[in-house]
Amino acid sequence: MARFKRKFCITLLAFVLLLLIITVILKALTPEDSPISSHLGGGLFPDRKDDSSGESNNKKLSEIKMNNTVKTEKNKQLEALMGTFPPPNYYLHTFYYTWYGTPKFDGKYIHWDHPQLAHWDMKVAQNYPQGRHSPPDDIASNFYPSLGAYSSRDPSVIEDHMQQLRSASIGVIALSWYPPNYKDDNGEPTDDIVPLLLDVAQKYHIKVAFHIEPYQGRDEVNMFSNVKYIIERYGEHPAFFKYLTNTGNSLPLFYVYDSYLMNSEQWAKLLKHTENNSIRDTQYDAIFIALLVEEKHKREILTAGFDGIYTYFATNGFSYGSTQRNWDSIKAFCEDNNLMFIPSIGPGYIDTSVRPWNFQNTRNRINGKYYETSFSSAIEARGDFISITSFNEWHEGTQIEMAVPKKSQTVYLDYMPNKPSIYLEITRKWSAIFDSERRKWPRSQ
Repeated sequence: MARFKRKFCITLLAFVLLLLIITVILKALTPEDSPISSHLGGGLFPDRKDDSSGESNNKKLSEIKMNNTVKTEKNKQLEALMGTFPPPNYYLHTFYYTWYGTPKFDGKYIHWDHPQLAHWDMKVAQNYPQGRHSPPDDIASNFYPSLGAYSSRDPSVIEDHMQQLRSASIGVIALSWYPPNYKDDNGEPTDDIVPLLLDVAQKYHIKVAFHIEPYQGRDEVNMFSNVKYIIERYGEHPAFFKYLTNTGNSLPLFYVYDSYLMNSEQWAKLLKHTENNSIRDTQYDAIFIALLVEEKHKREILTAGFDGIYTYFATNGFSYGSTQRNWDSIKAFCEDNNLMFIPSIGPGYIDTSVRPWNFQNTRNRINGKYYETSFSSAIEARGDFISITSFNEWHEGTQIEMAVPKKSQTVYLDYMPNKPSIYLEITRKWSAIFDSERRKWPRSQ
């Protein structure tokens, strides 16, 4: 009996030692190394925790909370800012340019270094300077932007522009547009800027229409392709401008610059319902607005099948279309022929930084009086929309964007004795007047 108890104790002791050894070995293994952990998910040892995993999860949670806090704070700031703006007036449009560049965002200065263009008469040309401007102190403008010589790709610039536009109650920008891989003579392709522009515009409840520029090879076939591209690529974006017509259709609106470069027969193939390859009654149908320069263009625009007329130039008297005393008769012609009339106004005009011989077309701003008179004329003519030339065409001195005094070897004009925001403030004032007057007009307006 004593022998049996001794054997039992020895066996029990051996079994306990074996369990201790197994336990030590298993604890020495990491979860990744342990076959038990890998096959059973570590369920045998529920008290064992991966401290590094916990720290990582806590860090991620902290980052999420921090990001949410930052977003909430930004949203609050945006709400507070939006509360200071007047409502956007979607009947008030302004022409907007994205062709500016800087070394930081574009690898070089673009458009700010625009050359001084020679006069076509060599005898006149020799009396004026030629050559390129040298930014940032010497830019191709008679005024200097408050943002400096900026890049149109800079997100902070686009943000600032949208805030300026909203402060002025402008609801729609008419974006100067070339097809992908096309550009103006002094710029670079800019279509890739459009997505960011639309996103920031939406943030500020601003809409974007397209101002299709002339380019080599622009014809009725390529125009159909251009419109198709724009609508398919950007048409579903909430910032893409569409106009609800009297017939209940919600259609995009396209301004067509220098539309007279194509004859009315070519345009008719695109714009007339009777043509086989017409864009009408397709998913790409839209409102097409032609540029009126000469008086004879009125009939050509009608024959071509356009939906309306705009005048673009901010120089009163420069062309038949931009001469304000003609606007009543142009409006009457449009009403008689079921066309939209969109008079274009501006704060002034001066382009001698790029056309040093072109003094005759300069229009002095007169501290805002020229702009206010133009606004009044457009409202009296009962334009269906009013277009402003421009928000930021700095070369021609038509900008309402904020400008500041600048001291350098180049002599600049400024908005003194008024504030840099004076033309935004005037726009805001007249936007409210336009909106009030427009509501009194017959519904066909």
